[in-house]
Amino acid sequence: MRGSRPGPPQGPNALPGIDDDLISPGARRYEALGRVLATLAAESEMVESCRELAWWRGTDHSWHIEWRDGLYAFEVAALLAEQMRDPAIAGPLAAAAGPASRASAALDVMGVRFALRAVDPLGRARLGARPGLWRLTEALDTSRPRKARHAWEELLGG
Repeated sequence: MRGSRPGPPQGPNALPGIDDDLISPGARRYEALGRVLATLAAESEMVESCRELAWWRGTDHSWHIEWRDGLYAFEVAALLAEQMRDPAIAGPLAAAAGPASRASAALDVMGVRFALRAVDPLGRARLGARPGLWRLTEALDTSRPRKARHAWEELLGG
């Protein structure tokens, strides 16, 4: 039929609302990486708690993300799956792509596989209990009585 377009792409890498003819596979990989890193950067708990955050491309065009300390891998995978939304795209951008544990998890973001690996993770519960002078949540806590010293006051001796 002349003038008609084919239907939306089908298959495991197809996203509803996105025309795959306009996006090259390489561009999709880098867009997915950018969205993941932007989501992680927006989460102060993740940024403040982990050390040595690194990422690299796998041999199968997947991405590997690794960090030391911080959240468990399954917590980061759940955070990404929950926070990654785009109003222009119907449906989730990220979904679990296999079993997840404290040390590792797999995530599918826009048809691109991400292998998450936590080295010596602490987990969200232990991070919240760990004393830290520069924890943003503690510095912004307004529920304490006024007589209590804030973390920045302790540090500066005020």
